[in-house]
Amino acid sequence: MIADRTKEITSFIVMDVLEKAGEMMRQGIDVIHLEVGEPDFDTPNCVKVASQKALQDGHTHYTHSLGMVELREAISEYYNDCYGVNVDPDCVVVASGTSPAMFALFGSILNPGDEVIISDPHYACYPNFIRFMQAIPVTVPVYEEEGFQYTPEAIKEKLSPKTKGIFINSPSNPAGTLLSGERMEQIVELGKYVISDEIYHGLVYGEKEHSILEYTDKAFVFNGFSKLYAMTGLRLGYLIAPKEFIRPIQKVMQNFFISANSMVQVAGVAALKEAGDDVRMMNETYNERRIYMLKRLRGMGFDIKVEPTGAFYVLVNMRHISMDSYKLAFDILEKAHVGVTPGIDFGANCEGFIRFSYANSIQNIEIAMDRLEKYFKEFKGIN
Repeated sequence: MIADRTKEITSFIVMDVLEKAGEMMRQGIDVIHLEVGEPDFDTPNCVKVASQKALQDGHTHYTHSLGMVELREAISEYYNDCYGVNVDPDCVVVASGTSPAMFALFGSILNPGDEVIISDPHYACYPNFIRFMQAIPVTVPVYEEEGFQYTPEAIKEKLSPKTKGIFINSPSNPAGTLLSGERMEQIVELGKYVISDEIYHGLVYGEKEHSILEYTDKAFVFNGFSKLYAMTGLRLGYLIAPKEFIRPIQKVMQNFFISANSMVQVAGVAALKEAGDDVRMMNETYNERRIYMLKRLRGMGFDIKVEPTGAFYVLVNMRHISMDSYKLAFDILEKAHVGVTPGIDFGANCEGFIRFSYANSIQNIEIAMDRLEKYFKEFKGIN
């Protein structure tokens, strides 16, 4: 009775770690969370005030299936201000997070047997979205020496008549590294639609991230409010798509989601227009944590070849310690009481790596690094 498509969905391993950590904490064990990619900051006050006012003002009903025009216009203005690109508000689709936006896009463009190029490593859920539509994720290995950047030559080898798009994610999860503008241009020159997950845009330290829309209109862009504005639980994201795809995507939205939460859409406008100081404060704090974590990990002897300069992750090669990142992550959790994410969650080419999140306080990160340093000094292998 269970549909085959659900049997192919893999578990989200970071949640296995988080749930095990939760069990330990209920037993009174103090666990430091470096596994979860969720901002530890409170949602900006301007967003909370706008949410409360929206509720009092009666924003409790359906909106246009593409989203409130005020929010779509604010998103268009944001992309113009940040990247100098003109986005038609009618080409913006607002959703309850980027995940529903991905579902709507892939449900609109993929037929059974179609292929989508994704990097390896990649965000754990990408292949599941693609497979759910009975399409095929085609992986292209990317390597730490290259800062986990795609090479156009490697992508070209995997292209076929069935390729519907090339999926990019910059700044990336799990590596926290950025694709250069030059590399984006080279990917565009391959002639396929580019699908760009830009959810970590704005969380960049010492570099400037680029939107794929700076280089082509033949692209789909995912973005949202969860990471940059610490609004994970409010569930608000969006998709920017070429005009000819909007009506098919809209029909999927109407049938499966109706519209995003109206009150939260009002709050999204406030985030874009009023939360600049909050974003700058969070960015400065993330950067302090990033610098500290890199220093401590390198002090333990780990060779981080290309520094992550985006998102809030450090991906560390531990193949000299273990090639079983799942067992290693749970051993670290049980013995050091630090939650970390095994690389295998992000693809076969990430096996032997561990991802650390610095979306936690500097005090907690310091304690976690002390525990890890002790753990690795005493390390005698895992069963």
